[in-house]
Amino acid sequence: MTPSIAPLRNVAALIGLVERVQSRAFGLPGMATFYGPSGWGKTTAVTVAANEYQAYFVEVKDYWTPTDLVQKIMHEIGLPPMRRVTHMADAISAHLARTDRPLIIDDAQNLLRKRMIELVRDIYKGSQGTLILVGEEKLPQDLTRWENIHSLQLAWEPALACNLTDAQKLVPIYASGVDVASDLLEAIVEASGGSMRRVATNLARAKELAKGRGQRSVDLQLWANRAFDTGQPPAVRRVDDFRPAAARSPETVVPLGPAGKAARA
Repeated sequence: MTPSIAPLRNVAALIGLVERVQSRAFGLPGMATFYGPSGWGKTTAVTVAANEYQAYFVEVKDYWTPTDLVQKIMHEIGLPPMRRVTHMADAISAHLARTDRPLIIDDAQNLLRKRMIELVRDIYKGSQGTLILVGEEKLPQDLTRWENIHSLQLAWEPALACNLTDAQKLVPIYASGVDVASDLLEAIVEASGGSMRRVATNLARAKELAKGRGQRSVDLQLWANRAFDTGQPPAVRRVDDFRPAAARSPETVVPLGPAGKAARA
């Protein structure tokens, strides 16, 4: 059976972070932040960590309001919604305190745009439980605008770039049944710039290439001059690129006179 989730380093990093906060000494703050660029496998790590610790998990959408946030958390923990945001926040805090289960909030940068982060702080203060924020690379810096929340962070854990070891674990998932040579895998890792998502995309393309050629293996020679998915947009094409060669605009030719000067019309 093809595995669906690989034991990547970021999975271990987030599990270690949750464990550190969950087992903290009395009196220490119970919030922490796991942060890194998009595509580095943070949400995959969240999925594993949430299963490992039976954590409640919500993924904040850009368009959410405070009401949306508490309603989604209420749904996740299995409580019916209430009419007022404050009542739902209090019920969430009480439930987290009673169950001692972590709450993981993904895409936490969206909490800052509509000042929902203060609502999250109130939920934490009411529960004194374990609350993990997961978000983009700038999340720790952006949180400095709220000192009363920034100071509640027990730890800041950066996501790790996808390296060769991680890429090797992704091969059975995204290039199953194909032997990806080390030279191609190294090139994929370098071109992908640390993004697990782009490594996965390039591995899937390598599998398609091998299958299309009827081969069980693929290396850098077979890949040839194909472009890797690097996250950069394609180059802008000229209008002439879409025309047949015979229909392309000819270059302007200026006839020369006997002395090599341009002839008069």
